[in-house]
Parts: sequence; C-alpha cells; structure tokens
Amino acid sequence: MIKEITILPGLDKAGMRESFSEITLTAGETVSIVGPTGSGKTAFITDIELLAQEDTATKRRVLINGLIPDNEVRCNPCLKPIAMITQNTKCFADLSTEEFLQIHARARGIKDTKVIEDTIDLANKFTGEKIVRTSKVTVLSGGQTRSLLVADAILIGASPIILLDEIENAGIFKQEVVKIIQNTGKIIVFVTHDPVIALLTQKRIIMQNGAVRKVIFRSNQEVKAANNLLELDKKVGIIRERLRAGKKITKELVSVSFA
Repeated sequence: MIKEITILPGLDKAGMRESFSEITLTAGETVSIVGPTGSGKTAFITDIELLAQEDTATKRRVLINGLIPDNEVRCNPCLKPIAMITQNTKCFADLSTEEFLQIHARARGIKDTKVIEDTIDLANKFTGEKIVRTSKVTVLSGGQTRSLLVADAILIGASPIILLDEIENAGIFKQEVVKIIQNTGKIIVFVTHDPVIALLTQKRIIMQNGAVRKVIFRSNQEVKAANNLLELDKKVGIIRERLRAGKKITKELVSVSFA
C-alpha cells in the first residue's frame, strides 16, 4: 500500500539546486502544480510518473513510502502505481470502448464485468458527450478520451497515484472530476492554469524556471474563493452545453453574484 511519495530536490533550468529539502504527498491528498508556461510543471509530474532516480533532466529523486522503488515497479506497466493523463492522450487501438476496458480489466486480473459498465457510467459524469459501449475509442473526442481514461484509472487501474496534466483544456466537467476523486483516498496531482482547480486542491506547488519555488497550503479564505469561482464555473459549463445543443441562454444564467 502506498501511503506517501516523496520528491527530493533536483536542478532548475540554470543547473542550480532547488531550495526545498523534500516534498511529501500523502494518500488522500490533492495537489496542484501551478506556474507560467515553461516553468517546469509537466517536467515535475513526469519525474513522478517515471519514479525518477536522478536519471531525468531535472536530477530529482522520487521515493515510495520513504524507499527507493524497485526497478520492476519503475519499468513494468502492470506494477506501476501511477496513472498519468495528459492533454495529448489518444487511443490508437481499433477497439470499441467496451473491448478497450475489458482488455485492461483482464490485465489487472479483474473478473467482475460490472466494472466495465461502472467505468463508462463514471466517464459520462465527466463529459457532456455521452460515451457508449460500442463507440470506437479511436473516434472519441478529446474530452471523451480524457474522461474515459480518468474513470479507467480510478476504477480499473486502481492506481494509488493519478497525475492529470491540464485537464481543464480537454472539454470535461472538471468540477465533477475534482469532487469524485477527492474522496478516493488516492494521491491526486493536477498540473493546471485553472484557478478553480488550484483553489480546490489542498496544496499548491509553485514552479518557476524549472524549479519548485514554494509550497502553499490552502487557507480558509481560499476555500471561500474556490466556492465562489465554482458557482461561476458551473454556470459557464451550463451555458457551454446549452450553446452546443442550440438552446438559448436564460436570464438566470446571465446573472452572477459573488455575495
């Protein structure tokens, strides 16, 4: 069982040692990685995904439960405890959604076929474009693909660590993703430019010039700000879906209050 992962410092883009001593992420914790474009956000989660041992460009090291992970855990996809979902994730296998999930379930030794239905149902909570069993994974939209893979990571992959790289750009209901995965007991790491996601997470890691510059723990005031932004974000989501469906926007959706 993975209780925590620890990231040890590496080098920034100028080759200087990062100033933190270690960063520990614990089971059940949600974390966001924020910073300007090119600041090293994706490199940070890639180090986690690779369980880096000073063998990446950043020279960081990642420990599991305080220990160096075995090479088999690092290199064998069946044993790797990490699922990483990026903006550019795309399925190339010419399979139906059901077949795609069945293959993964068999690889994980899962015999209960209900997990397929549950995974598709969960994915459909994340996207307005409904996914059906017979849909070819190669023709799913970007939002559908990301929604399916997030649901797959939660239910079939059962990965204790999930890394999500800018899912707000994938056309999915990000507030639903955050709400559901916050209660899974997993370590969840978001790379994000979205203030709603950043404020909904318990901890923010700030990146600059390829290095971690600071770690911020969410305050009570920020929880209030997150709730205000979430209400606005829900309205934006409703308006987007109504526009997609060719419907008009009501007066209630236009008015916004931050009382």
